[in-house]
Amino acid sequence: MKKAKSTSDELRAEYKRSDFNKLERGKYYKRVRASSNVVVLDPEVAALFPNSAAVNKALHSLAQVAEARGPVPADRPAVGGRAGELRVQ
Repeated sequence: MKKAKSTSDELRAEYKRSDFNKLERGKYYKRVRASSNVVVLDPEVAALFPNSAAVNKALHSLAQVAEARGPVPADRPAVGGRAGELRVQ
């Protein structure tokens, strides 16, 4: 048997408004923003991967190749053109 939903906006008798601190909108926003690492992929890129594990595997492989190749000289940029387009000169 389901519990009936309360339509009252009042506190229960055992609670007092003074027991609660003042509510503050966005109190933890900066902390959550700093600790999260969300990356949004372009739809064309996202369509290439079935799930986040496949994306991580591909990025780890790419990182190993980049690490083995070594740093790109400052006078030879590795990224240019359209967003996400890799251009090596």
